[in-house]
Amino acid sequence: MSVVSVVPEERISKCADVLAELRYSGEQLECLPPDLIPRNEAEAYRVQFALHDRLSDMGGGPRVGWKIGCTTKVMQEFLNIPSPCAGGMFAAGVVQSPASYDFASLRRPGVECEIAVRLRADVPQSGAPYDRQTIAPFVASVMSAMEVVEERFVNFRDPKVDAATLIADDFFHLGAVLGPEMSLSEGLNLAALGGRTWIGGQERGAGLGADVMGHPFAALAWLANHLATYDLNLKAGDIVLTGSIVASQYPETPAKAITEIAQLGRVISDFM
Repeated sequence: MSVVSVVPEERISKCADVLAELRYSGEQLECLPPDLIPRNEAEAYRVQFALHDRLSDMGGGPRVGWKIGCTTKVMQEFLNIPSPCAGGMFAAGVVQSPASYDFASLRRPGVECEIAVRLRADVPQSGAPYDRQTIAPFVASVMSAMEVVEERFVNFRDPKVDAATLIADDFFHLGAVLGPEMSLSEGLNLAALGGRTWIGGQERGAGLGADVMGHPFAALAWLANHLATYDLNLKAGDIVLTGSIVASQYPETPAKAITEIAQLGRVISDFM
């Protein structure tokens, strides 16, 4: 039996529809329909941007920032993906610590220990390619953060759920819990800051800011350069999660999760 292929624009739109429905369904998906799987990374991001429009309209509110995944060796090994990946964050999902989540309503929720930044000004596409030095003046403040992730696919290690699928679906992102913002100072060495994660009172892992591509601002520069290739740019006020310095940790039962970045403080979420 012959299969009629979906034309690219229609495939992108239909894939975004499926992922938007998945986000709020509370169910897990085994994999995308074969004819809707993004064929490469570029197509995956086109799906993701279309998904963002749908999520905003469905109650997520405006996109207020970005998350970067796979910026550390520990996360690249954990996910078996060798390069950074980006996803969007929306107003409804960004909250201040302490936060609470309904454990039973989430699909295998996990937490990631991150250094986050807020931008003071738009980052013009014309300045790309950026590096950690040239992106630094655009940073207004830094903060400790916890990214809350969930597994919307039954098994993300299934070969049918490839990196392009995960990128299209915002790379596991559910929400972000933020600590207090701190202005940058000459004495604050983000690369040297240690981070830790606790679940139910037990320490689950530790890492350094330097594990994030050598410096969290290197990840931020990667994101600015990445967005420029899609005719997008970081905006003043955007919050960016620069990547987990501890492998994702998953509470198996309702529990209190804590992530901490030295000098930046703790972030707490109760999974109830």
